[in-house]
Amino acid sequence: MKVIGIGNAIVDVICKVEDNFLSENNLTKSTMKLVNEAEFKKLLSNLKIEETISGGSVANSIVGLSQLGNKVGFIGKVNEDDLGNKYEEGLKKEKVEYFYSKKKEELPTGTCLILITPDSERTMCTFLGTAGKINENDVDVNAIKNSGITFLEGYLWDEGNPKKAFDKAIQNSNKVAMSLSDQFCVERHKPHYLDLVKNKLDITFANEQEIFSLIKAKNFDEVISFGKQLGRLIVITRGEKGSVAIQKDKVVECDIQKNLKIADLTGAGDLFAAGFLHGYINNLSIKESLKKGTEMSSKVIQKIGARL
Repeated sequence: MKVIGIGNAIVDVICKVEDNFLSENNLTKSTMKLVNEAEFKKLLSNLKIEETISGGSVANSIVGLSQLGNKVGFIGKVNEDDLGNKYEEGLKKEKVEYFYSKKKEELPTGTCLILITPDSERTMCTFLGTAGKINENDVDVNAIKNSGITFLEGYLWDEGNPKKAFDKAIQNSNKVAMSLSDQFCVERHKPHYLDLVKNKLDITFANEQEIFSLIKAKNFDEVISFGKQLGRLIVITRGEKGSVAIQKDKVVECDIQKNLKIADLTGAGDLFAAGFLHGYINNLSIKESLKKGTEMSSKVIQKIGARL
Protein backbone atom coordinates (compact mmCIF):
# COMPACT_ATOMS: atom_id res chain seq x y z
CA MET A 1 0.00 0.00 0.00
CA LYS A 2 1.30 3.45 -0.87
CA VAL A 3 -0.23 5.56 1.92
CA ILE A 4 -2.21 4.80 5.06
CA GLY A 5 -3.95 7.64 6.86
CA ILE A 6 -4.81 7.82 10.56
CA GLY A 7 -7.23 10.52 11.60
CA ASN A 8 -10.53 11.58 13.07
CA ALA A 9 -13.34 9.68 11.38
CA ILE A 10 -15.94 12.43 11.26
CA VAL A 11 -19.13 13.09 9.32
CA ASP A 12 -19.29 16.65 7.94
CA VAL A 13 -22.53 18.59 8.25
CA ILE A 14 -22.33 21.58 5.90
CA CYS A 15 -24.38 24.76 6.48
CA LYS A 16 -24.26 28.27 5.00
CA VAL A 17 -24.29 31.16 7.50
CA GLU A 18 -23.87 34.93 7.60
CA ASP A 19 -20.88 36.47 9.40
CA ASN A 20 -23.03 37.61 12.32
CA PHE A 21 -23.83 33.95 13.16
CA LEU A 22 -20.13 33.47 13.98
CA SER A 23 -19.88 36.56 16.19
CA GLU A 24 -23.16 35.76 17.98
CA ASN A 25 -21.81 32.31 18.85
CA ASN A 26 -18.27 33.46 19.75
CA LEU A 27 -16.69 31.61 16.82
CA THR A 28 -13.43 32.68 15.15
CA LYS A 29 -13.62 32.55 11.37
CA SER A 30 -11.49 29.96 9.54
CA THR A 31 -10.64 27.97 12.67
CA MET A 32 -11.86 24.78 14.32
CA LYS A 33 -13.47 24.71 17.77
CA LEU A 34 -14.14 21.55 19.76
CA VAL A 35 -17.68 21.42 21.18
CA ASN A 36 -19.66 18.92 23.25
CA GLU A 37 -22.75 17.12 21.99
CA ALA A 38 -25.18 19.61 23.55
CA GLU A 39 -23.37 22.62 22.01
CA PHE A 40 -23.30 20.88 18.64
CA LYS A 41 -27.05 20.23 18.71
CA LYS A 42 -27.80 23.79 19.84
CA LEU A 43 -25.80 25.31 16.96
CA LEU A 44 -27.36 22.95 14.45
CA SER A 45 -30.92 23.65 15.66
CA ASN A 46 -30.75 27.15 14.12
CA LEU A 47 -29.38 26.08 10.75
CA LYS A 48 -30.41 24.57 7.44
CA ILE A 49 -28.24 21.61 6.40
CA GLU A 50 -26.87 21.87 2.85
CA GLU A 51 -25.15 18.48 2.77
CA THR A 52 -23.97 15.63 5.00
CA ILE A 53 -20.85 13.74 3.85
CA SER A 54 -18.08 11.58 5.27
CA GLY A 55 -15.13 13.75 6.23
CA GLY A 56 -12.13 14.13 8.49
CA SER A 57 -9.00 15.89 7.27
CA VAL A 58 -6.67 12.95 6.56
CA ALA A 59 -9.58 10.81 5.35
CA ASN A 60 -10.31 13.50 2.73
CA SER A 61 -6.67 13.36 1.62
CA ILE A 62 -6.73 9.57 1.46
CA VAL A 63 -9.89 9.60 -0.68
CA GLY A 64 -8.19 12.12 -3.00
CA LEU A 65 -5.16 9.82 -3.30
CA SER A 66 -7.47 6.90 -4.13
CA GLN A 67 -9.22 8.97 -6.82
CA LEU A 68 -5.77 9.55 -8.36
CA GLY A 69 -5.32 5.79 -8.64
CA ASN A 70 -3.19 5.03 -5.58
CA LYS A 71 -3.68 2.03 -3.28
CA VAL A 72 -4.49 3.54 0.12
CA GLY A 73 -5.99 2.74 3.52
CA PHE A 74 -7.41 4.52 6.54
CA ILE A 75 -7.64 3.98 10.30
CA GLY A 76 -10.21 5.99 12.26
CA LYS A 77 -12.70 5.22 15.01
CA VAL A 78 -16.48 5.24 14.50
CA ASN A 79 -19.40 3.82 16.44
CA GLU A 80 -21.60 1.05 15.10
CA ASP A 81 -24.43 3.51 14.47
CA ASP A 82 -26.09 4.99 11.35
CA LEU A 83 -23.42 7.62 10.83
CA GLY A 84 -20.64 5.10 11.46
CA ASN A 85 -22.12 2.74 8.86
CA LYS A 86 -22.43 5.59 6.35
CA TYR A 87 -18.85 6.61 7.06
CA GLU A 88 -17.49 3.14 6.31
CA GLU A 89 -19.64 2.88 3.17
CA GLY A 90 -18.27 6.23 1.98
CA LEU A 91 -14.67 4.97 2.23
CA LYS A 92 -15.39 1.64 0.55
CA LYS A 93 -17.19 3.41 -2.30
CA GLU A 94 -13.97 5.36 -2.89
CA LYS A 95 -11.86 2.16 -2.90
CA VAL A 96 -10.16 3.01 0.41
CA GLU A 97 -9.29 -0.01 2.56
CA TYR A 98 -10.68 0.57 6.05
CA PHE A 99 -8.53 -0.93 8.82
CA TYR A 100 -10.96 -0.62 11.70
CA SER A 101 -13.60 -3.02 13.02
CA LYS A 102 -16.69 -1.13 14.19
CA LYS A 103 -18.25 -2.01 17.50
CA LYS A 104 -20.73 -0.45 19.90
CA GLU A 105 -19.09 2.48 21.70
CA GLU A 106 -20.23 4.75 24.52
CA LEU A 107 -20.06 7.84 22.31
CA PRO A 108 -21.65 8.31 18.87
CA THR A 109 -19.70 8.74 15.62
CA GLY A 110 -18.00 12.13 15.46
CA THR A 111 -19.53 15.04 13.56
CA CYS A 112 -18.18 18.36 12.31
CA LEU A 113 -20.42 21.34 11.67
CA ILE A 114 -18.87 23.25 8.75
CA LEU A 115 -20.14 26.82 8.59
CA ILE A 116 -19.58 28.51 5.24
CA THR A 117 -19.75 32.32 5.20
CA PRO A 118 -20.45 34.40 2.04
CA ASP A 119 -16.68 34.81 1.44
CA SER A 120 -16.45 30.97 1.09
CA GLU A 121 -14.33 30.69 4.26
CA ARG A 122 -15.15 27.75 6.50
CA THR A 123 -15.40 27.71 10.28
CA MET A 124 -15.71 24.34 12.02
CA CYS A 125 -17.33 23.16 15.24
CA THR A 126 -16.34 19.57 15.93
CA PHE A 127 -17.95 17.08 18.27
CA LEU A 128 -15.31 14.34 18.20
CA GLY A 129 -17.54 11.65 19.69
CA THR A 130 -15.86 8.27 19.57
CA ALA A 131 -13.27 9.50 16.99
CA GLY A 132 -11.43 11.26 19.80
CA LYS A 133 -11.17 8.03 21.79
CA ILE A 134 -8.78 6.32 19.38
CA ASN A 135 -6.10 4.34 21.21
CA GLU A 136 -3.04 2.24 20.45
CA ASN A 137 -5.14 -0.95 20.15
CA ASP A 138 -6.93 0.62 17.17
CA VAL A 139 -3.66 0.95 15.23
CA ASP A 140 -3.09 -1.88 12.74
CA VAL A 141 0.70 -2.34 12.86
CA ASN A 142 0.83 -4.67 9.85
CA ALA A 143 -1.06 -2.20 7.68
CA ILE A 144 1.37 0.56 8.72
CA LYS A 145 4.48 -1.54 8.12
CA ASN A 146 3.17 -2.45 4.67
CA SER A 147 2.61 1.20 3.67
CA GLY A 148 5.17 3.51 2.12
CA ILE A 149 3.94 6.54 4.08
CA THR A 150 1.78 6.98 7.19
CA PHE A 151 -0.18 10.24 7.01
CA LEU A 152 -1.33 11.72 10.34
CA GLU A 153 -3.40 14.79 11.21
CA GLY A 154 -2.69 17.31 13.94
CA TYR A 155 -6.38 17.33 14.84
CA LEU A 156 -5.97 13.80 16.19
CA TRP A 157 -3.00 14.54 18.46
CA ASP A 158 -4.05 14.87 22.09
CA GLU A 159 -2.73 13.81 25.46
CA GLY A 160 -3.51 10.29 26.64
CA ASN A 161 -4.77 7.56 24.31
CA PRO A 162 -4.67 9.48 21.00
CA LYS A 163 -1.00 10.35 21.65
CA LYS A 164 -0.26 6.67 22.34
CA ALA A 165 -1.92 5.74 19.03
CA PHE A 166 0.15 8.45 17.29
CA ASP A 167 3.40 7.21 18.87
CA LYS A 168 2.70 3.59 17.96
CA ALA A 169 2.00 4.58 14.36
CA ILE A 170 5.20 6.65 14.09
CA GLN A 171 7.36 3.90 15.62
CA ASN A 172 6.15 1.37 13.04
CA SER A 173 6.13 3.62 9.95
CA ASN A 174 8.50 3.59 7.00
CA LYS A 175 7.97 7.34 6.47
CA VAL A 176 5.70 9.76 8.33
CA ALA A 177 3.83 12.78 6.98
CA MET A 178 1.60 15.03 9.09
CA SER A 179 -0.63 18.03 8.62
CA LEU A 180 -0.50 20.62 11.42
CA SER A 181 -4.26 20.98 10.78
CA ASP A 182 -5.20 24.23 12.53
CA GLN A 183 -3.66 27.24 14.28
CA PHE A 184 -5.57 26.47 17.50
CA CYS A 185 -4.13 22.93 17.49
CA VAL A 186 -0.63 24.39 17.07
CA GLU A 187 -1.11 26.86 19.92
CA ARG A 188 -2.48 24.15 22.19
CA HIS A 189 0.30 21.62 21.58
CA LYS A 190 3.23 23.78 20.44
CA PRO A 191 6.15 22.02 22.25
CA HIS A 192 4.89 18.59 21.11
CA TYR A 193 4.33 19.72 17.53
CA LEU A 194 7.81 21.27 17.39
CA ASP A 195 9.32 18.00 18.58
CA LEU A 196 7.38 16.09 15.90
CA VAL A 197 8.39 18.50 13.12
CA LYS A 198 12.06 18.62 14.14
CA ASN A 199 12.63 14.98 15.04
CA LYS A 200 9.95 12.59 13.83
CA LEU A 201 8.22 13.72 10.63
CA ASP A 202 9.62 13.18 7.15
CA ILE A 203 7.04 15.55 5.60
CA THR A 204 5.17 18.37 7.37
CA PHE A 205 2.17 20.11 5.77
CA ALA A 206 1.16 23.52 7.14
CA ASN A 207 -0.51 26.73 6.07
CA GLU A 208 1.10 30.10 6.65
CA GLN A 209 -0.82 30.82 9.88
CA GLU A 210 0.14 27.46 11.39
CA ILE A 211 3.86 27.63 10.60
CA PHE A 212 4.12 31.26 11.77
CA SER A 213 2.47 30.24 15.04
CA LEU A 214 4.64 27.13 15.48
CA ILE A 215 8.01 28.88 15.19
CA LYS A 216 6.88 32.39 16.25
CA ALA A 217 8.01 33.77 12.89
CA LYS A 218 7.80 37.50 12.22
CA ASN A 219 8.09 37.12 8.43
CA PHE A 220 8.31 34.44 5.75
CA ASP A 221 12.11 34.72 5.50
CA GLU A 222 12.26 33.27 9.02
CA VAL A 223 10.08 30.37 7.86
CA ILE A 224 12.44 29.71 4.93
CA SER A 225 15.42 29.83 7.30
CA PHE A 226 13.73 27.37 9.69
CA GLY A 227 12.87 25.02 6.81
CA LYS A 228 16.47 25.01 5.52
CA GLN A 229 17.90 24.27 8.96
CA LEU A 230 15.31 21.53 9.53
CA GLY A 231 16.70 19.33 6.76
CA ARG A 232 13.33 17.59 6.41
CA LEU A 233 10.64 18.30 3.82
CA ILE A 234 8.18 21.00 4.82
CA VAL A 235 5.32 22.02 2.49
CA ILE A 236 3.49 25.29 3.12
CA THR A 237 0.33 26.62 1.50
CA ARG A 238 0.12 30.42 1.39
CA GLY A 239 -3.37 31.18 0.07
CA GLU A 240 -3.16 33.63 -2.86
CA LYS A 241 0.66 33.53 -2.69
CA GLY A 242 0.66 29.88 -3.77
CA SER A 243 2.72 27.19 -2.08
CA VAL A 244 6.34 26.48 -1.22
CA ALA A 245 8.33 23.35 -0.38
CA ILE A 246 11.58 23.59 1.59
CA GLN A 247 14.11 20.80 1.97
CA LYS A 248 17.65 21.58 3.09
CA ASP A 249 18.89 24.31 0.70
CA LYS A 250 16.17 23.67 -1.85
CA VAL A 251 13.21 26.10 -1.93
CA VAL A 252 10.57 25.41 -4.60
CA GLU A 253 7.57 27.68 -5.19
CA CYS A 254 4.32 27.18 -7.09
CA ASP A 255 1.66 29.74 -8.08
CA ILE A 256 -2.07 29.30 -7.52
CA GLN A 257 -4.52 28.74 -10.36
CA LYS A 258 -6.26 32.03 -11.09
CA ASN A 259 -9.83 33.06 -12.03
CA LEU A 260 -11.53 30.21 -10.19
CA LYS A 261 -15.16 30.39 -9.14
CA ILE A 262 -14.70 29.60 -5.44
CA ALA A 263 -17.67 27.97 -3.72
CA ASP A 264 -16.18 26.62 -0.49
CA LEU A 265 -12.60 26.48 0.87
CA THR A 266 -13.32 23.34 2.94
CA GLY A 267 -10.87 20.62 1.98
CA ALA A 268 -8.44 22.90 0.11
CA GLY A 269 -5.53 21.86 2.34
CA ASP A 270 -6.64 18.22 2.47
CA LEU A 271 -6.74 17.89 -1.31
CA PHE A 272 -3.52 19.85 -1.73
CA ALA A 273 -1.83 17.26 0.51
CA ALA A 274 -3.40 14.45 -1.57
CA GLY A 275 -2.03 15.91 -4.80
CA PHE A 276 1.42 16.55 -3.35
CA LEU A 277 1.69 13.07 -1.81
CA HIS A 278 0.54 11.55 -5.12
CA GLY A 279 3.47 13.26 -6.82
CA TYR A 280 5.90 12.34 -4.05
CA ILE A 281 5.07 8.61 -3.94
CA ASN A 282 5.10 8.37 -7.73
CA ASN A 283 8.57 9.95 -7.99
CA LEU A 284 7.53 13.27 -9.52
CA SER A 285 9.73 16.29 -8.81
CA ILE A 286 8.92 18.60 -5.89
CA LYS A 287 7.73 21.23 -8.38
CA GLU A 288 5.42 18.75 -10.16
CA SER A 289 4.13 17.54 -6.78
CA LEU A 290 3.29 21.12 -5.77
CA LYS A 291 1.50 21.58 -9.11
CA LYS A 292 -0.54 18.41 -8.53
CA GLY A 293 -1.46 19.65 -5.05
CA THR A 294 -2.52 23.00 -6.50
CA GLU A 295 -4.59 21.27 -9.19
CA MET A 296 -6.45 19.12 -6.65
CA SER A 297 -7.14 22.00 -4.23
CA SER A 298 -8.30 24.20 -7.14
CA LYS A 299 -10.86 21.57 -8.10
CA VAL A 300 -12.30 21.05 -4.62
CA ILE A 301 -12.77 24.76 -3.78
CA GLN A 302 -15.06 25.16 -6.77
CA LYS A 303 -17.66 22.87 -5.19
CA ILE A 304 -19.39 22.49 -1.82
CA GLY A 305 -17.73 19.93 0.46
CA ALA A 306 -14.25 18.58 1.06
CA ARG A 307 -14.20 15.75 -1.49
CA LEU A 308 -14.23 15.62 -5.28
